[in-house]
Amino acid sequence: MAIIDITFPAKILRVLGLPESSPRRTQLKVLKKLLRKARFTEFGQQYRFDEILLSKHPGKKFQELVPTYNYNKIYKDWWHKTLEGVPDVCWPGKIKFYALSSGTSEAASKYIPVTNDLLRGNKVTMYKQLFSLRNYEDIPVKSIGKGWLTLGGSTELQWDSVGFYAGDLSGITQKKSPIWFQAFYKPGKKIAKQKDWNKKLADIVEKAPQWDIGFIAGVPAWVLMCMEMIIKRYNLNTIHDIWPNLAFYVHGGVHFEPYKQSFDKVLAKPLTYIDTYLASEGFLAYQNEQNACSMKLNIGEHIFFEFVPFDEKNFDSDGEMVDEPETLMIHEVEEGKDYALLISTSAGSWRYLIGDTVKFTNTDKCEIVITGRTKHYLSLVGEHLSVDNMNKAIQLVSEELHISIPEFTVTGVPHGNFFAHHWYLACNDNVNSEQLRYLIDEKLKELNDDYAVERKSALKDVFLDILSEEDFLTFMRIKGKMGGQHKFPRVLKGKMLQDWQTFLEQTKKPVN
Repeated sequence: MAIIDITFPAKILRVLGLPESSPRRTQLKVLKKLLRKARFTEFGQQYRFDEILLSKHPGKKFQELVPTYNYNKIYKDWWHKTLEGVPDVCWPGKIKFYALSSGTSEAASKYIPVTNDLLRGNKVTMYKQLFSLRNYEDIPVKSIGKGWLTLGGSTELQWDSVGFYAGDLSGITQKKSPIWFQAFYKPGKKIAKQKDWNKKLADIVEKAPQWDIGFIAGVPAWVLMCMEMIIKRYNLNTIHDIWPNLAFYVHGGVHFEPYKQSFDKVLAKPLTYIDTYLASEGFLAYQNEQNACSMKLNIGEHIFFEFVPFDEKNFDSDGEMVDEPETLMIHEVEEGKDYALLISTSAGSWRYLIGDTVKFTNTDKCEIVITGRTKHYLSLVGEHLSVDNMNKAIQLVSEELHISIPEFTVTGVPHGNFFAHHWYLACNDNVNSEQLRYLIDEKLKELNDDYAVERKSALKDVFLDILSEEDFLTFMRIKGKMGGQHKFPRVLKGKMLQDWQTFLEQTKKPVN
């Protein structure tokens, strides 16, 4: 039976937008709400939001009149004005908060606008996910009321004299969180403000015996490191020796399966894993059923979604979107195809390429899986290898060999007159590298027909080096990418690849 057997009043369900009507109708309602709110802004006036609202087909009119944007373009044309204190640019009023985001490969920080309207929409989405726990089974109810440990970035925000705060989204969210949440929130305000990630982890380890944790949220690599540090510090067998009520782990941003075996080693009993899709630009999707392999797209609140088929017609070889891509609305997508996401939000992001690719597993329920990044895929010779393919291959090989591979990255390299792929894996288990290389190659051939074809043609070989997990973490420290929001890129290109190769040479790690 469900852990929370409650029938909620219709009024509460209506406020949360549950249940939703047809996806098309729901999304058009969201679009009209966004357009009405922003029609008197500079952006809304230039792109004739009033005309779109009067149109019989506002979705198509919106696509016709408003151009698509990536970060560099929307910053250059619009968002730079908001950083100078100009109000009513892309969203009503002055922007008082910016989430600093560098993604997984770019060095320069991006300033993503965060408004009260966006935070309100994120909060409602969080409540929807909490309400979905009523559908979960065999989970101790008492764990919900215990401490919620969030391993995020520093909540200490930077103040700019122009009149805005900037920092991690987790810091902004914490600053605006309701009073009731403080009773559950760990590690507490003092530790959460700590900017030195190593010091923050050390403080959490020190305080761990004083807490009764039921929930943990954060990126898998950092959460695992924290639990391992606690186990070592107090000479425990598992994390449940100190937190017996730990039952939930909320994760997002990366595929979890490569980490599962490593998590199992530090647990005395299974956790319920809950996937989320929370980006600096908004709370896009969440897992709403126990053991689900997909997430429900958040179509009814504060985000209007469009979908660009992720193919050579719409993206170049570097993953850059063309100027006038083919764009589809929610009712036009098909299951099993890769799409890049465009979002329009209540923070003044308009037809904005967020950089992720998704695949629909159920169009009626609007359920998706994240398949990768537009710039994090390999197609040197037409092999079209996605991060989703890589994750699945690693998962299958890990299960077959009973090993843990918590981190990996791949790059394309010249090989004579042709090309090859070079894998770098973190694995502390005893494994034969040649067997591992062979199995990954074979799994990819099974998962991806294009890859199988090119392995007989221009993709001549596969190289593989086994490193320690500490090597990956050390490189992230050197790059200044320590902390809850940072993930190791699954595909290395450009400057990041050069820095990685330099790091391996300096530490005398094998480089083919």
